[in-house]
Amino acid sequence: MPVHRIGIILNGVTGRMGANQHLERSLLAIIGQGGVRLGPDETIMPEVLLVGRNEAKLKALADKHGLENYTTDLDAALSDSRYRVYFDALATNLRVVSVRKAIAAGKHIYTEKPTATSTADAMLLYREAQAAGVKHGVVQDKLWLPGLRKLKYLLDGNFFGRILAVRGEFGYWVFDGFRQPCQRPSWNYRKADGGSILFDMFSHWRYVIDNLFGPIRALAVLAATHIPRRVNENGQPYDCTADDAAYAIFELCSGVPVVFNSSWCVRVRRDDLLTIQVDGTEGSAVAGLRHCRVQHDSFTPRPVWNPDIEQPIDFYQNWQLMPSNISYDNAFKAQWELFLRHVVKDEPFPWNLLEGAKGVQLAELGYQAWQQRRWVEVPELA
Repeated sequence: MPVHRIGIILNGVTGRMGANQHLERSLLAIIGQGGVRLGPDETIMPEVLLVGRNEAKLKALADKHGLENYTTDLDAALSDSRYRVYFDALATNLRVVSVRKAIAAGKHIYTEKPTATSTADAMLLYREAQAAGVKHGVVQDKLWLPGLRKLKYLLDGNFFGRILAVRGEFGYWVFDGFRQPCQRPSWNYRKADGGSILFDMFSHWRYVIDNLFGPIRALAVLAATHIPRRVNENGQPYDCTADDAAYAIFELCSGVPVVFNSSWCVRVRRDDLLTIQVDGTEGSAVAGLRHCRVQHDSFTPRPVWNPDIEQPIDFYQNWQLMPSNISYDNAFKAQWELFLRHVVKDEPFPWNLLEGAKGVQLAELGYQAWQQRRWVEVPELA
């Protein structure tokens, strides 16, 4: 049986996202299942090389998973012809330099987002990858979440009729560290280190909105640093310089408004950490990470405003839970498999560095809208 062995350099994989989602739940899971099956007699088998700056952390991660190959020498890794793919999970402000090195070394590129801290740099990566003739992709994991896939099924089947509005709520309470430890890295709250919930999450919302609801025409944004001081990993207080909440209105080219709140300063009272509600003339749906609930026009109650009595309607009733009629794999793993098929068999993979640049563009325009306190148009990237 032909086995395509693909060496993959994993840079920055000692971090939470790289170690959990990309190494353990994606690539090691693919190896554990016997590779990516292309047919009855053909598979793709990844082989990983861990790269980072801290040798002790690399060794601990390698030992945990029974791996042998790791190094702190990125240049040596990039010069090794056994490894055809470079994956980047570094902090955003470190990404451009490393990805450019990998492109220059002729490696295929797969990277976390945001791909850069400016649209100009994000487009530079795209153009250099195109000129080098290497394949390239950007992680856009939320498209493979079960809840969003169920929502896409409804959209494709015209369940909603004419869509009137979309509302998204994302986030949770991140403790400041003074009484309870923070559950996110401290760099997230320092602008100089690439922190910013606006920059992080708008890169997600761009591909979610584009792929589910259509292109964005303009946006208006209010962001804030609600918690001015936090405690870092070493127990030292520090000043927060990055925004920890962003409240946005996106106007689609279709005229549909998409209101999206992103916050690390919100206590959750909703179905999930991410919920997206779509309201249409024929029905509504609320999608979370794994589940999606629908309410058709025929099941919609008739509320009457009367604050002098207890509310007689339980608004959580009359919503139907969509079934899971298919098996849903880990969202990161699902996209990894598609990218590996793209590298080996040249199968289509539209989620490339240009799509990543669109996310950076939306974040950059979001900052502009916030600072200038006005609506900002979203031009097409050349």
